[in-house]
Amino acid sequence: GELLGDQAITTAILDRILHRVEIIHLNEDSWRMKHRKTIFGQQSVSN
Repeated sequence: GELLGDQAITTAILDRILHRVEIIHLNEDSWRMKHRKTIFGQQSVSN
């Protein structure tokens, strides 16, 4: 609601966009997050 200034309009737009979406649950750790480098050195970050 903050993005468009009206929560009802934001909900309606998201409803139109997401009405045919399939949700896929992945139980694995994110490859991107697992192999991301930290700003403190070369160690990888884990959740």
